Amino acid sequence: MATKKRVNSKFSKNEVAPNFARDWVEFENPANPEEIFKCDLTWLTSYWQCIYGNGCCGIDGDKPDAGCCSDGAYYTGKEDEDRVLKAAKKLTKAQWQFYDQARPKKSGGKLQISEIGLDKDRKTRKVKDSCIFLNRVGYEAPGYSGSFGCVLHHLAVKDQVHFVETKPDICWQLPLRRSWETREIGDEEITVVVIGEYTRNAWGEGGADFDWYCTSNSEAHIGRDPVYKSSKVELLTMMGPKGYAELEKLCNSRMAAISAARKAQKKRELPLFVIHPATKAAQESR
Repeated sequence: MATKKRVNSKFSKNEVAPNFARDWVEFENPANPEEIFKCDLTWLTSYWQCIYGNGCCGIDGDKPDAGCCSDGAYYTGKEDEDRVLKAAKKLTKAQWQFYDQARPKKSGGKLQISEIGLDKDRKTRKVKDSCIFLNRVGYEAPGYSGSFGCVLHHLAVKDQVHFVETKPDICWQLPLRRSWETREIGDEEITVVVIGEYTRNAWGEGGADFDWYCTSNSEAHIGRDPVYKSSKVELLTMMGPKGYAELEKLCNSRMAAISAARKAQKKRELPLFVIHPATKAAQESR
């Protein structure tokens, strides 16, 4: 069997290159017959989980505690920025390490959370070389235990809502990636909504320079539930209830078939299914 290619990660030997074979499924969007969902079952049935604060080395080696928040978050549009601004207005000085920096005197104390990035698109501001919403390790807000990390995430926990309501789109979607393709069928053009893994190369040229990355790293494939379950709210937001319901049925069927095949073969090698190599490596190391 061919050995999976590894990524030249500065801090880990456990990350596989993302361009491996995958199992995909396509189905019509139940809410929109002019749209097709194309979903990466290999990724969605993997056991990735976020390990920020529990083994995450960060994408930049000199800022390991920043996770993937080193550069701030690019907005997907005005609606995204407006939602984040609305959430930021709820943050208190005690909760937010950079509360004062977000209200500079030259603006008369008006909330300033955004800036123009290198590619001329709008994004969250950087303060002290990372996102303005990133409370740094060592910061403890009165009455809030473990206050380092994304303060918008902490706000969601405090308000008992999901963080899809408080964080920028790119932040709550990671490690999922939604993209769009156009497919010609006869004289018609069909929109294909692709749901898959936010791999290194999805970040563009900069992704290759990350010192560490998690989605195809066995160190992060230690979840209790597969991604389609652990990221249910995010997928519901991306696909809608009917789209997610169809995906869930397909994933459940795949998981049941994998389990049955393992019991029949009494080994982990499953030639009929492409198991995410990072999940496979994590399971075999146990």
